[in-house]
Amino acid sequence: MSAMHRPPYGPPSRPAMLVVLRSLPMKTVTEADPISLDQLRRMSEELFGDLVKAVVDVERRIMVVDAELHADQEAELLSTGSRQQDLWGINIYPDLPEGEWLEFDSMINVRPSVGNRSRGVDNDATREAIIALVKRLVRR
Repeated sequence: MSAMHRPPYGPPSRPAMLVVLRSLPMKTVTEADPISLDQLRRMSEELFGDLVKAVVDVERRIMVVDAELHADQEAELLSTGSRQQDLWGINIYPDLPEGEWLEFDSMINVRPSVGNRSRGVDNDATREAIIALVKRLVRR
C-alpha cells in the first residue's frame, strides 16, 4: 500500500481483533441464601487459585462473590441500591483457618473522605462487622 492510499495515522488496516474477557456470573450471598466453603473453593480454583474476591454491604447484610475485580462487584451492588459508604472489598481464602481466611485489601476501600486511607479497613468496628457478617453468610 502506498503512502498515498494509507490512512494518515497508524499502520495499514487489519481485521479487527475481538478480545473477550471471561465474564463471570457474580453471586449475591444473603443470610437466607448463604454460600458454602466448598462453593467458594470451586470459585477460587476457577479464577485465582486460592482466593475469591468479594464485596460486602454491611448495611444491607449481603455480599457479592466471584468476579475478577472488586470494582465490578461494587458496581453490581450500587446498581441494586447499596450505598458507597457501606461497601467494603475483601478476599476470602477458603482453605485457610477461620482466623486467617479474610484479607482486607481492595482499591475500593481507599476513601480518604471518610477516614479510610488504605486498601484495608482501618476502622476496627467496621472490620469486626465485616468479619461477623461473612461468618453468617458462609457455611463452614
